[in-house]
Amino acid sequence: MNENLQKEQAISSTSSQTLIVNQQQNGNNIASASTNVAQKPRMHSYNAGLPKNFVKQTLNKNAQKNATEQKNAQKKSNQNVASKSSNLKINTQKNTQNSVIVDVNNRNLNQMIGIGAKGKKQRQNNKALRVMFLGGVGEIGKNMMVLEYGNDIIIVDCGATFPYAEDMPGIDLVVPDITYLIQNKNRIRGMVITHGHEDHIGAIPYVIGDLNVPIYGSKLAVALIQNKLKEFPKIKAKLVSVKPRDIVKLGVFSIEFINVCHSIAGSFAMAITCPAGLMVHTGDFKIDYTPLNNNYTDLTRFAELGKQGVMLLTSESTNVEREGNSISEKAVGKTLDDLFAKYKDNRIFVATFASNVYRLQELLDLAEKYGRKVTFTGRSMVNVTETAYKIGELKFNRNLFIDIDKVNYYKDSELLIVTTGSQGEPMSALTRMASGEFQKIKLDNNDCIIFSSSPIPGNEKSVNNVINNLYKIGCTIIYDQLAEVHASGHAYREELKLIHYLLKPKHFMPVHGEYRHQKLHKDLAISMGEEDRNILLPQIGDVIEVHSKGIKKVATIPSGNRLVDGLGYGELESVVLRDRKQLSEDGIAVVIMSMNKTGEITSGPEIISRGLVYDGEDTLVKEAKQFIIDTINANPERQTDYAIIKNDIRRSLSNFFFRKTKRRPMVLAFVFEN
Repeated sequence: MNENLQKEQAISSTSSQTLIVNQQQNGNNIASASTNVAQKPRMHSYNAGLPKNFVKQTLNKNAQKNATEQKNAQKKSNQNVASKSSNLKINTQKNTQNSVIVDVNNRNLNQMIGIGAKGKKQRQNNKALRVMFLGGVGEIGKNMMVLEYGNDIIIVDCGATFPYAEDMPGIDLVVPDITYLIQNKNRIRGMVITHGHEDHIGAIPYVIGDLNVPIYGSKLAVALIQNKLKEFPKIKAKLVSVKPRDIVKLGVFSIEFINVCHSIAGSFAMAITCPAGLMVHTGDFKIDYTPLNNNYTDLTRFAELGKQGVMLLTSESTNVEREGNSISEKAVGKTLDDLFAKYKDNRIFVATFASNVYRLQELLDLAEKYGRKVTFTGRSMVNVTETAYKIGELKFNRNLFIDIDKVNYYKDSELLIVTTGSQGEPMSALTRMASGEFQKIKLDNNDCIIFSSSPIPGNEKSVNNVINNLYKIGCTIIYDQLAEVHASGHAYREELKLIHYLLKPKHFMPVHGEYRHQKLHKDLAISMGEEDRNILLPQIGDVIEVHSKGIKKVATIPSGNRLVDGLGYGELESVVLRDRKQLSEDGIAVVIMSMNKTGEITSGPEIISRGLVYDGEDTLVKEAKQFIIDTINANPERQTDYAIIKNDIRRSLSNFFFRKTKRRPMVLAFVFEN
């Protein structure tokens, strides 16, 4: 029997936990049988001699037989569905009314019946494009956008960011929460990458294992992703390299990759077409009229798309505060050339982003021009250089390079040391050099340090600390406020205006920036004639529906940060981070003591503390020891249960220290039987 399952919904009873699945069937076969009965049968010549009403009686019997078969088949179908449901692993999600949504046949019923992330029923416009953000809006970094139309989902970028708050002690990396994507992974058709910077690909090793979807990007972006995945041998990913103007079809989505100029080779904007209309996502870009390797932003294609009609533009907002146009990368090359000539007798260090392949090419060309040997410090610098060289994005003579262990065999005028640490990272080579902790290189007053970069928002203090330490050593320091040693890879206001002018979008969402950047970009768009009601400032977790007639936020999805800590992977609210924060703020006290079976203290208590007691506060520890003894002796009936004793010590000693110091340290108690 041909059946269409229209609705499967289960309701939870908290007392009996009974799941009731309601089904509605369209009864195609029953309707077909009824139609056959109503139609006049074709009479053949051999029926001429049959008794009167024989045909009518026969048809009635056949109809009754068909109805019985339909009834039995429906009963059997219900039994099959019940049996199949019982054998499935049923995932449930409670909403605010305590109902339970059952995932049957790998279908997400939340999506089928329109239940939102907060348990509220949402009216989904089936003709609208749904745009969701898991990162990259209201913040710098961690870029990740999700596009959904009908039953198809694609992901644009999958970036990470570095810890940026004091409540993340010891955290290595911050990546997006992909709960929504895991819940809907069977609908995801692929992931497309704008370029190979960490804030666009850094989270892939921590995401792709759960999603298992193909990844499309430029040759360099794919090569950098492959490098990252080498550290995760169990993860297998399908990586596909694409070229400018290539078009990839993923479900209902058609993605065209458009070349843009940025601080890394192989950067793309994207023209994304679906039944709702045309969307353009700029990615990170700038408009450089004299770029290296003739890597122009494809303004011709942007103009063509504008003539077609752009339903939605999502554009980066990082440098919207900067007036005018960004400087060209060739201008940076000219400044660096002048500095190499000026400091020809000095040992030259250049700190820059490892992924800035164009800057690396300029530095290697200058090293060859001025007869300097090159050494790299920092694993990421070495990895990017090797990767870019293998795919032809970097060209150099391998004889230029020497091992860092051999720098002392060369004169200062013969060396160029390219290093990481342009953002003041605590463990970077340059930061350790500035603090005298880098064993292989010792700085002196004949060293010229060039910061060929600008601080990422939030890193200014760290960078300034490194510069101050370098000045104390006596080094010559050059940075972007003193000379044009860095060109931003992000568009300034006039460049953003040009993109708006060429595309003339119906709707606009500013992305890739903090809220103030988004707001200023909105104001810029309005100054270009775009309507306020057609502009929306998205935030992480927002679900935004866009179609030809409007744009609006309709729901939210699970979102936030996931934290990478060595080989661990957890949430911001985890007990690990809570304990670390407590340790960093209030310290720790460890109590060690022994007791016999009768509850008598045989040794101790001893208290070991860190980050709690200042010099001259020895009396505080003595008072604490006596307080522990008094606490135990005050409850003789509890002295034989070690679990209770340890709990009493932790609770009472924590309160004791708070009364005495207004600090509440972590207290660990160890009680041994003697």
